[in-house]
Amino acid sequence: MTSGRQWPPVSTFSIVAYDRATGDLGIAVQSKFLAVGAVVPWARAGVGAVATQAWCDTSHGPRGLDLMAGGASAGEALAAIIGTGEGHERRQVGMVDARGRAASYTGPEAPAWAGSIVGDGFCCQGNILAGPQVVRAMANAYRSTTGSFANRLLAALEAGQAAGGDSRGQQSAAILVVREKGGFLGGNDRYIDLRVDDHPRPIEELRRLVMLHRVYFQTDEADLVVPDEALIATIRRQLVATGDLPDGTDDPAAITAALERFASRENLESRLRDDGQIDTVILEFLRKAAGDT
Repeated sequence: MTSGRQWPPVSTFSIVAYDRATGDLGIAVQSKFLAVGAVVPWARAGVGAVATQAWCDTSHGPRGLDLMAGGASAGEALAAIIGTGEGHERRQVGMVDARGRAASYTGPEAPAWAGSIVGDGFCCQGNILAGPQVVRAMANAYRSTTGSFANRLLAALEAGQAAGGDSRGQQSAAILVVREKGGFLGGNDRYIDLRVDDHPRPIEELRRLVMLHRVYFQTDEADLVVPDEALIATIRRQLVATGDLPDGTDDPAAITAALERFASRENLESRLRDDGQIDTVILEFLRKAAGDT
């Protein structure tokens, strides 16, 4: 590697957003660039989120977060960063703070088509895009989509891709959502941190990973049922089919223990209950494992 090497621009479309319902902050991004999740998204719970792209300066992520942590709004932090250093003419940055104030910057020399849309609690930006319809479609999808914050972020990516996306194609995608103590066992704030580093349809693959994240790490009261006799009989039969329960066993404690063994083997321990209810996600895994249609 020679000194002064010119890296390629991170041809990207991204959304940076604040969810007023949960206080979560997040970024979703797609690019014709290897492992875009290692470059573009930066976020800190209770502080803000940053996407740095085009001829990006990755220091914009931590610097922007530090400024917002110190009390600057997203717009103030962005102005401070763009006003210092060299090469800002070719850069693109989107920011949102923990009050939902959003700001986006596209340098006049960012690779075309490049631009952004700033809305209430979010901003969409991109460069080397098929055209301005990409960020418009992203913004419309984010505003109109219901469901979880992650679902709305993914919907924005999917709409941007459907509108033409990155003019050079697809390669990688990522989603980062931060929540205070939202990470594994409460040890950090990375509530959702998923990346598709190299894939022909990275947004589709990212959607699949987010669904798996929900299965393994998120629970919902709507997924719970109180089993009646018919359901218990079905569970017993399926546990026999999977080899977790000897045929002819009717003891409720043995059935419960077998179901717990099955759930643990499938990494679904977090969905086990001790209040008489059963998580239907476990039952769906059991149904498939037993070969039921």
